[in-house]
Amino acid sequence: MGNSAYLKKYVENHPNNKMAWYLLGKEYEASGQAGKAHYCYIQAGNVYEAFEASKIPLPEEVLSGYKEGLMKETHRREKRRRFARKLSLALLIALLAWIPSAHAPGDRQAHGPVSAGADLGEAPADVLEPAADPAGGGAPPAAPAFPGPAFTAIGFGGDPAGTQAEAVGGLLALQRQTGFVPIHAAALGMDRTGDWLVWSDDLPVVFGLEQSPDDGRTTLQAYDPAACECAPPDPAELQQQARKWIPQQESLGVLASAMTQYKQAKGAWPSSLQDLTGPYPDNWIAGTDPTMAQAFGPLLVQLKNNGSAASGNGHAKAALAEGMAPGQRPFFAEPYETIVDTKEHVLAVVSGNVLIRSYPVGLGGDRTPEGTFAISEKVVNPNGKDDGEFGSRGMQLSDTNYAIHGTNEPDSIGKDESLGCIRMGKKDVEELFDLVPKGTKVKIGKGILPKLKNVPADRFALGDRQDQTNPHRTYHWLD
Repeated sequence: MGNSAYLKKYVENHPNNKMAWYLLGKEYEASGQAGKAHYCYIQAGNVYEAFEASKIPLPEEVLSGYKEGLMKETHRREKRRRFARKLSLALLIALLAWIPSAHAPGDRQAHGPVSAGADLGEAPADVLEPAADPAGGGAPPAAPAFPGPAFTAIGFGGDPAGTQAEAVGGLLALQRQTGFVPIHAAALGMDRTGDWLVWSDDLPVVFGLEQSPDDGRTTLQAYDPAACECAPPDPAELQQQARKWIPQQESLGVLASAMTQYKQAKGAWPSSLQDLTGPYPDNWIAGTDPTMAQAFGPLLVQLKNNGSAASGNGHAKAALAEGMAPGQRPFFAEPYETIVDTKEHVLAVVSGNVLIRSYPVGLGGDRTPEGTFAISEKVVNPNGKDDGEFGSRGMQLSDTNYAIHGTNEPDSIGKDESLGCIRMGKKDVEELFDLVPKGTKVKIGKGILPKLKNVPADRFALGDRQDQTNPHRTYHWLD
């Protein structure tokens, strides 16, 4: 069975190569594994029949060059994978050289080597000294430690080496954006759909970066068996903590988006959370939650400093939410936007290339206008009822007669039966109302979203709601 590992790997990557299946079957047969050999012979099909029925020499006698070629190709693939892993480790080591040690001030211990964990192979043997202080010539003061775990999210899937490099970059970005050293940071994996990364309420833990408080040794660990080709540690505890981080980031995204839209409309930042939660028509957001209440002050400092928490008042180093490192920024760095695909009958909430929600909608065919709009008005129970033609929520588009709203004709969702407006199911429109602040950009076009329904079991909903009805107006949107 000296060549079986290479052949097994080869047929995994080339499942249609019948000769490779036949050679692997011969290896299993020689070792007495008749069941596995039989399976391989079935996959080999007519190649098996040709060799077993002929009088020509055995394959190992006449196909040694072919077999050697398979082995060489497998070796080349493994070499490329090892190189990619070492490249990622080199990046990790280089960046860690600039990150202060987590030891107490005055402790001059060096960072330990970066350990790769089971997924990265052999760890480097060298020990890195902390970067020198340009002014004093010595090691810089040690940064305070944050026990963590601190979380981020990355695109996951496809090329394992590329995913690993992305994880290293994302995890180290957490360390660079604060003055604190996360003793433990973890990356959650988002599925890829075309150019989009798909957010969900149950993102799996895929990589972790952990620093030992005793010797400063840093370990990168893969938690996905396919990525590390190992039996990784159980991520259950990390996963439980991640489920708290995910809704926090959604709330912070809503708050940061609302503050940005308020600034663009008013020319000044909101001075308090109450500036965003006035009754209609000053309902920039539909309510608040504990995350928003804690985060407003430090987030305002970050936004005023263009995302940096390096300067400002006493809020500068405060944590935005429980479980986040002091100075750590919201994951959703770009304001929320709404995109409507008239071809796929899909409406999505996005931040950059991250698709946060995706809902089926009813449209009006050519009567639904294409272009870029903004949510100019948000109202609860338009025309005084929650079961009328506009449902329980309405969001007007740029002071036009078009709106995103609920419907009393749920069977029209997914069809072109409206007069041009965007119809949504009750639960969907109520969640959207809480997710997107007033001022949110709305882009309508064809073929710009995947046909994907992405809604959590537990919907996003804000509490402490103000009066957002408007009994003084009768709405005549083009239903």
